Amino acid sequence: MTSHKNCRYLLSSLSEYVDGSLDEALCQEIEKHMEGCEDCQIVINTLQKTVDLYHKTTEPPDIPSDVRARLFKRLNLDEFLSG
Repeated sequence: MTSHKNCRYLLSSLSEYVDGSLDEALCQEIEKHMEGCEDCQIVINTLQKTVDLYHKTTEPPDIPSDVRARLFKRLNLDEFLSG
């Protein structure tokens, strides 16, 4: 059983780990931890798949203008709607 405190500490650097911008020593620490922690493996693999899908998307989804307007209004982002 792994320490959840250690999980929280390592996962705080998750974005940098997935981006490949994390210090090598901490990368090795995360990889060693993941060998024995299925929960962290799932979190990291899910994030990596999400990032990969995002990068494969070449165009933003086509959202109908009325749906877009309602969404922006609901999020209080009306000023970002182009006329």
